[in-house]
Amino acid sequence: MEDKKLAEARRRAIRRHRFTAGLREIITCHRAKAIIFLAYLLGTSWAWVNRDKALTLLSGGYPLLYHGLSLTLLLVALVLLVEIIIALGTPRRAAQIQAALVEAGFVNSSRLPPLLFSVHKAEKSYIYEFDLNNIPLSRWERDKEKIGAAIRCQVVNIKLSPDGRRVLLQTVPLRSALPEIIYWKDEYLSPEDFILTLGMSLTGRLETVNLADTPHLLIGGSSGSGKSLLLKALMGESLIKGASVFIADFKGGVDYAPIWHERCRMIFDPQSLLAALEELTAELERRRGLFAAAGMPNLTEYNKATGENLPRYIFACDEVAEVLDTAGVSKADKEAVYAPSVRLMSLIARQGRAFGIHLMLSTQRPSADLIPGQIRTNLTLRICGRADDILSRIILDSPAAAEQIPLDAKGRFVTNMGQTFQGFLFDDSILNE
Repeated sequence: MEDKKLAEARRRAIRRHRFTAGLREIITCHRAKAIIFLAYLLGTSWAWVNRDKALTLLSGGYPLLYHGLSLTLLLVALVLLVEIIIALGTPRRAAQIQAALVEAGFVNSSRLPPLLFSVHKAEKSYIYEFDLNNIPLSRWERDKEKIGAAIRCQVVNIKLSPDGRRVLLQTVPLRSALPEIIYWKDEYLSPEDFILTLGMSLTGRLETVNLADTPHLLIGGSSGSGKSLLLKALMGESLIKGASVFIADFKGGVDYAPIWHERCRMIFDPQSLLAALEELTAELERRRGLFAAAGMPNLTEYNKATGENLPRYIFACDEVAEVLDTAGVSKADKEAVYAPSVRLMSLIARQGRAFGIHLMLSTQRPSADLIPGQIRTNLTLRICGRADDILSRIILDSPAAAEQIPLDAKGRFVTNMGQTFQGFLFDDSILNE
């Protein structure tokens, strides 16, 4: 009996939700549904105005029966109006989607699936609106692959509605595909300081990172995943925006055209690495004094107030394992070179944001202890290209890259914020312009 009461209460609640959603669709969202609603109102209004002859014939001239038939007609019209509004508030495939969610096990403690309120097109994506269903948002995030399979779409973003009562899923069709190669264009460069464009998202929008808020990043991925190209693109944007770029590459810089050697500070050995990090931390301390004297909290505010336009510094490492690996290094070199380098890099990781000094590190080596904890903790934006489960978990703390990026993909990345994008192919010749 209790189960029947709960089921009946759920049924009434669903009808109320559908009725409310239908009114919202009619008023604000869907022109075709508004036309259906208005057509029904016009039709019933015409029938009501012209009811006299038909009802007089049916009632046989009895006034009481005539009024009874009129009341019945009015009640039927109102019931049909409610049912039409409920139907307009019921998305196509709603029943199939909720059945698929039950089959996938995405239900609440009462074994009930979330109620689908509406589906709206938004540029290249679709927004699915569900009730929370007493399921925490963290579980929606965790099970988004399962949800995507149920609604036959790829879920690219999950957030709460402004009132916190509903969940909004931004999706793209399963067959939606970004080009394998997207060439860099000047129009992709953000005019804001200091926002860098990462690539093109699945929804066709530019995915960006603001180094003023998210100062350091880590790029991971297996060999050939495109991480070096992504790092080059970010360094190229930084150069265009007037930053000073330091590149640590213990392979001798063979992967960099001469223009990079001209425009950047190239670092090829441990001693040069230590010298460069000492220079950067000395600049950090110098800026600390400048900002304190001016009463400014960070580089952006200082430049606005003084007009000095101090540049940002980018310390980039194309393969951090080659730089920080101490295997085969003598104890004396570890103490004299490597330990101080790690200490200075940690200082930049902790304090560099306010002073405009940033780390961009990349790796393909699947080792959890590759990057010291003080550095890793401050690499707040983590990006992973094609990778196995182990590397994906090391970079993103989740298997997202292994699950979402095809094995043959190049230049496709997932962030630790759950955003998927295709990185740009940055032509070195742009730096000559």
